Amino acid sequence: MARFRTLDNVDVAGKVVLVRVDLNVPMKDGRITDDLRISRILPTLHELSRKDAKVVVLSHFGRPDGKVVPEMSLKPVAAALATALGSSVAFADDCVGDAAKDAIAKLRKGGIVLLENTRFHKAEEKNDSAFARMMAELGDIYVNDAFSCAHRAHVSTEALAHLLPAYAGRNMEVELKHLEAALVAPERPVAAVIGGAKVSTKLELLGNLLSKVDKLIIGGGMANTFLFAQGREVGKSLCEKNMADTARDILRDAVVRGCAVILPDDVVVAREFKAGAASKVVSAERVAADQMILDIGPVAASRLGTILADCRTLVWNGPLGAFETAPFDAGTVMVARTAAALTASGRLLSVAGGGDTVAALRHAGVAEEFSYVSTAGGAFLEWLEGKELPGVAALKTAD
Repeated sequence: MARFRTLDNVDVAGKVVLVRVDLNVPMKDGRITDDLRISRILPTLHELSRKDAKVVVLSHFGRPDGKVVPEMSLKPVAAALATALGSSVAFADDCVGDAAKDAIAKLRKGGIVLLENTRFHKAEEKNDSAFARMMAELGDIYVNDAFSCAHRAHVSTEALAHLLPAYAGRNMEVELKHLEAALVAPERPVAAVIGGAKVSTKLELLGNLLSKVDKLIIGGGMANTFLFAQGREVGKSLCEKNMADTARDILRDAVVRGCAVILPDDVVVAREFKAGAASKVVSAERVAADQMILDIGPVAASRLGTILADCRTLVWNGPLGAFETAPFDAGTVMVARTAAALTASGRLLSVAGGGDTVAALRHAGVAEEFSYVSTAGGAFLEWLEGKELPGVAALKTAD
């Protein structure tokens, strides 16, 4: 993408390169339970090392609120990163000051050091200019490879891009290219699958997508609110009844904008929400007062497959049902596998993002079969909402 300088545009040999990545990975008992974010940054780190840069890795971990919290140290992640890279990774006990400078001074060309949690300093999240200058003093070049943190205007995600020559890392570059292909200049027709629990948390998202997509497919608890707004009985289902007027406004706006809103024709209902609960499929117009909607039905899933077959681009954020609990995963799994098959055949560009979405696609066994699955949560959502992300904007305007 011409608006962003990439690693193709810089000679890094012998230079100290500060690389902002996202190593905020899930851990349990000191072990990483999902290494997707690590695997995504390997191409950038390998390339910089191979080109004889001195690679200085920056990241946050958790929410220590500007204090040193031993349980939120990145030190255990350094070992996992070294294993993934297949080479040694040094570690510095701070991300600025003498500890960082000493660790960097010991680096050979091609060497890699991980600095301690940037959020151990309050100034990081305040985007403090003095702290930014301290961090910038450590390096010659700045590379941002953390799209998942690009919605935060922090020192390591935004300010550094104004103090050092700034470039998009390979992970950032790939993400931006796919996002542009999905909504900025997409091949039409474009469909969006938007699921999740609440309409209230995705109002800006829905409003932005109405003018961007041709088919807006709504699932999850959100769909119940729209069904209720249309006068349907939703029983004991998760439903924001106070959002009914807003849902009706969205439906009217969709008509004006020529966007078809797709709601489920049939649904899977149960009297209790637990694994293996007795359930049945009913028409979306036949939900009893003592039932709760927990998934889309097979007719709805099949219809969505037909709709996607007629589309060229798909953006997906949020599951269609309570996929974590069988048997209420069937709808999400069926539609996800259909989208993956269409992608594999070259008929569909599919881009998905958000924590629950990634988990749902993995559950369906197709996370590797979409065109691109973003590791970003909040940043992906804000991008879908049409907001400019500070970390991306800084790369656009970097000198």
